[in-house]
Amino acid sequence: MGQLSGIQLAIEMAIRSRDALAKGVARAQRNLGSVHEQMSQLEGYAGETDARWIGPAAASRSVELVRHHYHFMGRLQHAIALQTGVIVSTGRQVDAAKAELLKAEFRLAGLEKVLSSRKAALDLRQRRGEQRQSDEFAAMQHARNSRNSLTGDI
Repeated sequence: MGQLSGIQLAIEMAIRSRDALAKGVARAQRNLGSVHEQMSQLEGYAGETDARWIGPAAASRSVELVRHHYHFMGRLQHAIALQTGVIVSTGRQVDAAKAELLKAEFRLAGLEKVLSSRKAALDLRQRRGEQRQSDEFAAMQHARNSRNSLTGDI
């Protein structure tokens, strides 16, 4: 089986690479979940803030206070827009990591198929060698039996 050690080493390396990429995908997905959670927090805070400002006391607020509120809400909406960009970017990172993992899976499957076909070829060669030895032994036995029957020895 020494003939297969090279391909087995390549398979071990491909497995390690695939496993590392799988961990990268998991890390990217956790990061995406965290980014979505941050977005939910921002949107929730914006909704709560708007809800507090809409109500019976809204008319009694000073113009300056209302202006500050609109300025604050504008900055909060800007933060939400930035977070949307972060979500898109992080989603692309997850997709790229998944694509790399898929490539690694295909590479590994290809190497395993090569190993399987090489093992099958080695097994066939071994069986043919064993059959050849068996045929040679049978031929020698037949020749010995033929010789013995001609000479009268049994």
